[in-house]
Amino acid sequence: MQIGIVGLPFSGKSTLFQAITRTHLDPAALTRGEAHHGVVKVPDARLTRLTELFSPKRTVHATIEFVDVIGLKKGESGTTQFTTNFLGNVKNNDALVQVVRVFADDAVPHPDGSVDMMRDIAAFETEFILADLAMVETRIDRIKKQLLKTQEEALKRELPLLQKCQQLLEQEKPLRNEPFLKEELHLLKTYQFLTLKPMLIALNLDERQQNVSAEAAAAVAQKKAGPKTKVLSFFGKIDVEMSELSEEEARAFMAEYGIKESALDTLIREAYLLLGLQSFFTVGEDECRAWTIHKGMTAQESAGVIHSDFFNKFIRAEVVHYDDFVLHAGSFAKAKEAGHWRLEGKEYLVKDGDIISVRHS
Repeated sequence: MQIGIVGLPFSGKSTLFQAITRTHLDPAALTRGEAHHGVVKVPDARLTRLTELFSPKRTVHATIEFVDVIGLKKGESGTTQFTTNFLGNVKNNDALVQVVRVFADDAVPHPDGSVDMMRDIAAFETEFILADLAMVETRIDRIKKQLLKTQEEALKRELPLLQKCQQLLEQEKPLRNEPFLKEELHLLKTYQFLTLKPMLIALNLDERQQNVSAEAAAAVAQKKAGPKTKVLSFFGKIDVEMSELSEEEARAFMAEYGIKESALDTLIREAYLLLGLQSFFTVGEDECRAWTIHKGMTAQESAGVIHSDFFNKFIRAEVVHYDDFVLHAGSFAKAKEAGHWRLEGKEYLVKDGDIISVRHS
């Protein structure tokens, strides 16, 4: 899974990228037009506990790739230009994090002259809507011309769906929060519409604004939140400082500032909720591993995430939930005696925290 981080100049998007990936950006890469990529482990206390119980040769966390999306430029008038290069870079991501500046700093002036979080959010939304609308209109014209020559059923189904999208976009509504059917989403995702991508709006505050962080997030959420649009707040400078500390030092630092979780923990938790993701585990002396799947996936589909052969040759899945396993002191035998270990068929819907062993031919 790849998540793109976007934001106006001086919003703190690169600061967030550094904080969550624990990397220092290479200025030379930007001059060469190269985006920054970073892969981070998904924190999971359950996997840590399973590692303690099994002492495996290796532990493998689920991972997420973050991209510091580049391509925005400053126009002659001083305002930000959303270049074709930038919009193209945005398309390559599964979800987006829009970093919005809330902090004031005279040493780093806002490119538009003042701090206004709703204006900055609208700037991206407007550009994304216009880009999607142009694509929809082009495709609708093409389909109408094709239908004059052929009466393909696929085109007949596609046209009203795109016309629905056109109507929504003309009303300045992003597509991500609309209740499309599963088969409609499958078709629309082939277009990589920008407003269809799940969006996390991340408000960047400084340490002096801790008492207004919840208020700011609530104000934005009231206007912008939806099924695929979530709002969170973080403290960019503080999170960068924490990323350079050891785990013990970071905990003390957070306690001092009254911060409950790091930007990374918050971002991943919200991203999982936004994208409908969950984790299951495979365990043993060789390896303890977390696997990321979509909610609603069956045992057979989840087995296929481990290896394609496991999907094709699936027989049964041995399943015990993490909570039940730990309750019985990490013993499969005791969990089985208590009725918590069971055999499930291919249609079993895997739950977050299930520990699974796949039986296959």
